[in-house]
Amino acid sequence: MKLRVADLTVRICADDDERGAYRFRCPRCEHAVLHEATSAICALLVSVGVDEEVWRLPAELSEPRGGPAFTHDDLLDFHLLLQRDDWQDLLVAP
Repeated sequence: MKLRVADLTVRICADDDERGAYRFRCPRCEHAVLHEATSAICALLVSVGVDEEVWRLPAELSEPRGGPAFTHDDLLDFHLLLQRDDWQDLLVAP
């Protein structure tokens, strides 16, 4: 089975010229498929009529980070915390 231009969508990141991809639904199984692509491939696909979707990186990526690094022990503690019935109350407790 072949994909048609109408089956594809190009995804371009407005914040990074290096991030691009194209997506489609598999004609056999209907699962969504996403392939990363260079800006040149994305431009080529758009030039032949593939729809373009522009997206932005989450604003949280540019927020300043502080505090100690998250460790494996922190992850284990968090995992154990989530097994408790009152984990939400413990997260908001002073």
